[in-house]
Amino acid sequence: MLFNSRLFVFGFLPLAIAGFLLAGAWRGSAAARIWLVLASLVFYAWWRPDFLPLLMGSVIANHAIALQIRGRRPKLWLLAGLGFNLGLLGYFKYLTFFASLLGLPRIAVTLPLGISFFTFQQVMYLVDTYRRDIPTASFLDYVCFVGFFPHLIAGPIVRPKDIIPQFQRLAPLAGFSARFAEGAELFLLGLAKKIVLADSFAAFANPGFAAAAGGGRLTLIEAWVALLAYALQIYFDFSGYSDMAIGLARMFGIEFPCNFNSPYQAISIRDFWRRWNITLSSFLRDYVYVPLGGGRCGEARRLLNLMATMLLGGLWHGAALKFLLWGGLHGAYLVVQSVFSRSRLLLPAPAARALTLLAVLFAWVPFRAANFAAALAMYKALLGGNGVALPELATQLLPQMPAFVAVVPVLPYLGDARTLSLPLGLAMLATGWTIALALPPLQNCGVLRKSVAVVGSFAFTLQALLFAPAAIPFVYFQF
Repeated sequence: MLFNSRLFVFGFLPLAIAGFLLAGAWRGSAAARIWLVLASLVFYAWWRPDFLPLLMGSVIANHAIALQIRGRRPKLWLLAGLGFNLGLLGYFKYLTFFASLLGLPRIAVTLPLGISFFTFQQVMYLVDTYRRDIPTASFLDYVCFVGFFPHLIAGPIVRPKDIIPQFQRLAPLAGFSARFAEGAELFLLGLAKKIVLADSFAAFANPGFAAAAGGGRLTLIEAWVALLAYALQIYFDFSGYSDMAIGLARMFGIEFPCNFNSPYQAISIRDFWRRWNITLSSFLRDYVYVPLGGGRCGEARRLLNLMATMLLGGLWHGAALKFLLWGGLHGAYLVVQSVFSRSRLLLPAPAARALTLLAVLFAWVPFRAANFAAALAMYKALLGGNGVALPELATQLLPQMPAFVAVVPVLPYLGDARTLSLPLGLAMLATGWTIALALPPLQNCGVLRKSVAVVGSFAFTLQALLFAPAAIPFVYFQF
């Protein structure tokens, strides 16, 4: 079930809130938490009920292993728990990938929804239990921590010590009106980002990347419009999802951490990863980079650990070489930045911001491309390898241009191939990039600005929600 679907907004969510309040009024916090668990299981099972036993089996096994970690031989049980979780993730997510790399017959395995996220949640719980960083959680609180539907499918990845105590002291009726209003405001703003902005930019990104995958010869402008549009699509898609998840949790009295903070305004790649998918970045740092040795083993080992962490982060996003390339590019960026920073030569802030953004854009190419060959085709077009073309209408407005560019009736890979696709696309891109580069993050906006944004976008959001043929999944749902 998608947060941006009519079924969720007008059906599941109102029933989930009503049941939560009624259960809390009837039997208190425990009943409200049981209701949340049941609602979350329905939410998860809506797509594929046959994967529900996998989720619950994983939850039961991990809770039992965590109890054993608190007893004798904790390290042995921790290793067993990590092996269990990584084995489960490896089978469902990576078996086909590694079989193809080894030239073995293709093994068809359906990827369970959200397995990367609920596996990481439980790995954190086992590790933190071993470190004695968290108190013992009841099975009910543990199921709430893992299965709470606002973050079950695509995060944010929340720390056990931050979330489990909130479930333990949950008061369903206390301050409900205020927290519901605040949560609903965040949810509606996130919904607008998704269905008004992100899905609109997808209409300009998809034709270009599809052409690159299908052997089409994208020209310079078409390639850059597609890339700039995709960068905004994933920006507003993930930003919108994060706002919706935080808003939903707040409606139920749970505070999720900030997960998105204007990443395209970053002044370095390191700064970008402090702003993009913040909870995943902190997980990779604390549960991968630091255990690998971090910066404690000399500079060469530190850079190697940095690269290994980003490669694993790329592979976490998907079992494909293109995600490995994306992670490797960001790892290389971080290595170069580390080496450059030792020289104590600093770029001016505008130049640093522009260089960072350009590096992020180029890394999005393999992330979005259908395969490695499509990524190379897109890079060729972005660098002008297929020439420059403009639609006839544009050259009529600029009579000098035909001397430098090819004139075509339409740009076939731009939007829906209409002659006016270029001006429309440029206008939308200008609007989107102004928001991404110039406006403050949502969490830093005051009440008035948020209210104006909700009112201003409400009609567009409602129209898109009611009349869209189908809800388009969030980008991160595929991971």
